[in-house]
Amino acid sequence: MPSFDITDEERQTLLRLRAERPARSVAAPPVERGQRIADWVARTVGSWRFIIVQSTLLAIWIALNVTAYVQHWDPYPFILLNLMLSFQAAYTAPIIMMSQNRLSEVDRRNAESDYRINVKAELEIEALHAKIDALREREILKMIAIIEKLADARG
Repeated sequence: MPSFDITDEERQTLLRLRAERPARSVAAPPVERGQRIADWVARTVGSWRFIIVQSTLLAIWIALNVTAYVQHWDPYPFILLNLMLSFQAAYTAPIIMMSQNRLSEVDRRNAESDYRINVKAELEIEALHAKIDALREREILKMIAIIEKLADARG
């Protein structure tokens, strides 16, 4: 039968984790205005609504420039349109990266909290095993003492 005794180091860790209450200690980092804007941009650009609206606008732009009777403000190969799309991509990509970096930091904090909770649970279970083993040993010793008394009384 394996021994579930915990070491002094594990006992100190358990006491620290009990005092810390890791399940309740993860506070969300404050979200600054720029981070909220980055999250909004990432949510908006990453939606089907944005893709449909942008595709519709691009189709209208191209159709108007191909069929325009009076003036072609952006004739084929649509250099102005390419410039606008490049401008949009140049700003959108870093903003989305800012949002992803912030979310990665939140995920890292949550993973650290989960790890501390798991360590605490493991140590608590080992301590409970040790207590149960000690109780069993005491009960067995009591039963042996009772059996010996009964054997002495009969014999």
